[in-house]
Amino acid sequence: MKHTKQTFIVAFALFSLFFGAGNLILPPFLGYNSGQDWFWVLLGFLVSAVVIPILAIYGHAKLQGSLLDFGKKVSSKFALLFAIIIYIISITLPSPRTASVTYEMAIAPYFSISSIWTSTLYFMLVLIFVLNRSKILNIVGKFLTPLIFIILFLIIVIGLSSEVEMLRASIFENNFTSGILEGYQTFDAIGGVVVGGVIVISLSFQTKLSFTEKKKIIGKAGLWAGTALFLMYAGLIALGAHYSLLPEVGDRAQFLTFVSVQSLGNIGTAFLAVLVALACFTTAVGIVTGTADFVKEITNQAPKAYQITAILGCILGVVMGQLPVNYIIAIAFPALMFIYPITIVLILLNVLPQNYTSKLIFRGVVLVTFLFSIPDFLGVILPEENWGVIKNFIPLAHQNMGWILPAMVTFILLNIIQKNNNSETLLEEN
Repeated sequence: MKHTKQTFIVAFALFSLFFGAGNLILPPFLGYNSGQDWFWVLLGFLVSAVVIPILAIYGHAKLQGSLLDFGKKVSSKFALLFAIIIYIISITLPSPRTASVTYEMAIAPYFSISSIWTSTLYFMLVLIFVLNRSKILNIVGKFLTPLIFIILFLIIVIGLSSEVEMLRASIFENNFTSGILEGYQTFDAIGGVVVGGVIVISLSFQTKLSFTEKKKIIGKAGLWAGTALFLMYAGLIALGAHYSLLPEVGDRAQFLTFVSVQSLGNIGTAFLAVLVALACFTTAVGIVTGTADFVKEITNQAPKAYQITAILGCILGVVMGQLPVNYIIAIAFPALMFIYPITIVLILLNVLPQNYTSKLIFRGVVLVTFLFSIPDFLGVILPEENWGVIKNFIPLAHQNMGWILPAMVTFILLNIIQKNNNSETLLEEN
């Protein structure tokens, strides 16, 4: 079939750009804590870490633009503010986290080298890739992703083949919603709206494709990448549950190291080191590239805007990458509770048919989502007595998802109102 090779290269690149630090260390620990209920946690995790991100890629295939296009139906000012917040979060949290994870799991156990030198070398390599962005798809899609696949496959299959007597009970009050919220920490919904633009622009650099051809390639590639992510997450969560009877483990990275050793023996740590370094590196490249593209766009293609942003992004990565992984995860959660609901709503609205997503509907749904996500955001930064009573009146609020039902109701009501108004207008014209 036409463009089949290009489709698979893009699919591999998408998987690699998505599959970073959080995607590697979060699922096994989630399975460990959910034990015998790991399947329900998996379903929740897939919603926020696979379905929504792949829909974001489809949205990019449909729009063929940048992150600014995701919010333009609300208003141009909102779109700009939303994009700025997304890129600030991306460049200050998930990008440096990749360096922190790489140091803790792939460097520190084997070499006596400081984290500052590791992060410096790491982001120097990231910068080289970003400044040669026309080659990103080929290098990441053809070479790095197959290595990630092979190592992950070995760890999962060999680990699950060992015997286990029983699984422990889940520690979660609600397994499904816990899976969704843990999926927030992968940053994949944010990654979808960031790296989707990188793929669109990189395809334009590589080949002269029509709008329709690029839409098909990106859409099919997103489906393949989503399938691969699903298989890897399912395997990693099941693997974590497989070892759920271990003594209490409080560190995600430590648990992943243990699982790798159990699967592949002492050589497992070496395989894991390579896997972590590759997975983290490709994600950092995608984030820095996307941020540099955005700054270049909003500065009207100012000379050197792309290069300067890339350099500053890598310097910030070196500085923030000194923080421990668990600390970065902890400080990221409030930011995610604030921005993730709006991001999810914008992704869903952009993939729906235009008949159901007028400017009025965009504005109404986004506004309601923002208002009803405030208690979720406050809930992770303030004592419960200051906000708990409010949550009692909002469905799903105690699961930190109080925005979902109000957003759905607003979407349905505004569509009914709009349909009635259109019908009355037609009658008057006739």
